Amino acid sequence: MKRIFYFIICCLFLTLWSSCRKDFEFTPSNGTLTFSKDTVYLDTVFTNIGSSTYNLKVYNNSNEDILIPSLKLAQGEASSYRLNVDGMSGKVFQNVEILAKDSMYVFIETTIDYNDFINPEGTYLYTDEIEFVSGTSSQKVDLVTLVKDAVFIYPSKDDEGIIETLTLDIDGQQVQTEIQGRYLNPDELHFTNTKPYVIYGYAAVPNYETLTIDAGSRLHFHTNSGLFVGEGASLQVNGSYSQDRKTLDNEVIFEGDRLEPSFSDIPGQWGTIWLFQNSRSNHFNYATIKNATVGILSEGNPNSTKLTLNNTQIYNSSNFGVLGRNTSITAENVVINNSGQSSFAGTLGGTYNVTHATIANYWTNSYRQYPALLLNNYQLDEDNTAFLADLTEANFNNCIIYGNDNPEFLLDELEDEQVVFNFKFTNCLARFQKTSNTNYEGKNYDFEDDTHYENMIFNTDPEFKDTSSNQLIIGEDSPANNQGNIEFANQVPFDLLNKNRTSSPDLGAYQHTIFEEN
Repeated sequence: MKRIFYFIICCLFLTLWSSCRKDFEFTPSNGTLTFSKDTVYLDTVFTNIGSSTYNLKVYNNSNEDILIPSLKLAQGEASSYRLNVDGMSGKVFQNVEILAKDSMYVFIETTIDYNDFINPEGTYLYTDEIEFVSGTSSQKVDLVTLVKDAVFIYPSKDDEGIIETLTLDIDGQQVQTEIQGRYLNPDELHFTNTKPYVIYGYAAVPNYETLTIDAGSRLHFHTNSGLFVGEGASLQVNGSYSQDRKTLDNEVIFEGDRLEPSFSDIPGQWGTIWLFQNSRSNHFNYATIKNATVGILSEGNPNSTKLTLNNTQIYNSSNFGVLGRNTSITAENVVINNSGQSSFAGTLGGTYNVTHATIANYWTNSYRQYPALLLNNYQLDEDNTAFLADLTEANFNNCIIYGNDNPEFLLDELEDEQVVFNFKFTNCLARFQKTSNTNYEGKNYDFEDDTHYENMIFNTDPEFKDTSSNQLIIGEDSPANNQGNIEFANQVPFDLLNKNRTSSPDLGAYQHTIFEEN
């Protein structure tokens, strides 16, 4: 009986309370709305490519439920922006309600055709406003987007919607793959710095042709996209140091096509630069490759000049920064950092000559299986059968090999009397601390053997400026200072920032500097 009595009392109380409230009696807005920002920057977009979705939060801080008679884009239906308000899409909205002490989201997107504007010069600043109007009261939030023109390269699509894929020449046989992409036309084999390039799928250099990329060029890759260099073909990346401005403005940049600041350092946004077997004389000078799955994949041709890297930076690769498979790589003034596996991996043997490089790995996104530097002489197939090849030579001179794990180099040899495994580290600072938990023994890890290790510094932090932001220049107190072999320094007389190193060479790609205090 008591329970029934209490239930009746509660019902009466709720009825009386609700009858006293004037629910859903909305008062027109009097211009007292507040916003999470007064300008929404939609960052940079390429012509005819949709932006990300941005949001604006609108607050009603009053004690009354209010009605916004008109919420619209200032340009109305002609605007290139799109809104979503309370789950409804459009450009003009009427009688939008916000409860007292409540808020709502307005979502904003845009797709802009660069060719709609008169005489644009490379970029165009597109603006509009969101207007909140009630009678004579009006409040506004600005919208701003920078629009870039671009050269778009993408595979064709047939009438059934099937996207074109690459056909590869493997041992003289034409093999159809599932790799989406197409071969570049003759008039596309010269990339200039006039416009950025946006690539969907793999842009392939045809057999025995050369793709030349001018200084200052910008290449942007969509998801699962990249460059492919076929048999007998060559890639020439001709970035340069800006002598007049003393900067790297003239470098060539390879990155993803998401231009928002929040994507500037996200690994794995695109595929790789794939130097297929029997491609030849590939050369990178003053290039930055970032946010790929594998920065550069070089396959085959261990006894020729397959790949030369000069003054090149590779950052934020979700797997490998440089992955060589029985190939030949010469590298000078190279910086690699933040790789999900190894920053530099020479696998299945090959020939590697690396001088004044900073090979680091401060990956923090997940567990990584391999150290910053990996060398081996074999490859396992799906049946776990090992295929061996000669590691003809692997020379690392005046280098820094360091990271946030231990050890940071691995010499993974399958011993065979018929296969050579030659390597040498000269004047390098490296992280390799033997502990009771490690199992790195044998001749490859005899650090007293001067046929493999000469003038080494072990397990002393190089004191990089800021590894989290890929600033791997060293300071005036770094143990790497003045530790370089002068003979190798004379071979590479200027560091990555064009500073002379011949009088007192430091280790790594940079001569030290004095860090400015914050």
